[in-house]
Amino acid sequence: MHSFKNDYSEGAHPRILQTLLETNLEQAEGYGEDQFSQQAAELIKAGLCSSDVDIHFLPGGTHTNLIAISAFLRPHEAAIAAGSGHIQVHETGAIEATGHKILSINTSDGKLNPESIKKVLAQHTDEHMVKPRLVYISNSTELGTVYTQSELIELSSFCRDNKLIFYMDGARLGSALCSAGNDVALSDLPTLLDAFYIGGTKNGALLGEALVICSDFLKEDFRYHIKQKGGLLAKGRLMGIQFIELFRDDLYFQLARHANEMAALIRSEIKNAGFDFLVDSPSNQIFPILPQRMIKELQKKYSFQIWAMVDEDHSAVRLVTSWATQKETVDDFIQDFQKLINMNDI
Repeated sequence: MHSFKNDYSEGAHPRILQTLLETNLEQAEGYGEDQFSQQAAELIKAGLCSSDVDIHFLPGGTHTNLIAISAFLRPHEAAIAAGSGHIQVHETGAIEATGHKILSINTSDGKLNPESIKKVLAQHTDEHMVKPRLVYISNSTELGTVYTQSELIELSSFCRDNKLIFYMDGARLGSALCSAGNDVALSDLPTLLDAFYIGGTKNGALLGEALVICSDFLKEDFRYHIKQKGGLLAKGRLMGIQFIELFRDDLYFQLARHANEMAALIRSEIKNAGFDFLVDSPSNQIFPILPQRMIKELQKKYSFQIWAMVDEDHSAVRLVTSWATQKETVDDFIQDFQKLINMNDI
């Protein structure tokens, strides 16, 4: 049984494990003030072409979103997110648990735009309602879609004009930046966003995300927020070492490109066979619409998520490839898929 359920089923890239082993007995300061975390932060700043940002290493995506959003907002302020957004659907109400409402917008592709946000602003007019203050997006989104540079510029301008904080969940940022047709560079992000994070957990690291705070008004006392909400690890070196390996050369993007390439092979085969997709996603998440009987047959050998029922006989499934997905596994899936197509009863 091979899993296409997510991109964090494997452990970590061997180079990361080797460096963790080699540095294991070296003593270091705690709580992210170690030499490894400092070096990792400088490497990321170089990749961003920006020295005027604060970088904090945090254990996971939900933890990062919770700490950042709750720190950035005042008690009466709310976040705006797509209805499919991670903070809305898959974080167990973590943001609401900190006292901040999420104002969700239904979208077909998981992406926000100024027109949809305007409607939310128009509905929240005075102190009897929460105040929309932060716009949350994911890139790539939970539907595998990717923002273009023009879309980000438009959202950034709109947020600044309306005094909204612009925050991006980058759990799969590597996949987004390496996807076909992408025109956004890592170095574009500090000028467009108030804060965002670079996901490591889903792109080769054992664990860890790098939160980048770009706007000065969000930086003050942020480590207090990390500590208060349980994110300040004593052995912060473990995340610093991993991000050194990911960013000292092109490894972070090599791994993301591999995940995308594996997804592209599967996507091409399914598309050529004449099947539709729930959404056009160029990243490492694809959502083909398949017959129920085919899905049941594939599930005998592969695990994946059934995303949504389309009609009585068809469902959209989510197939996710990772930095460690073997081409042989993809070839096997394609071969099994082709066999099912050739069966008269599928």
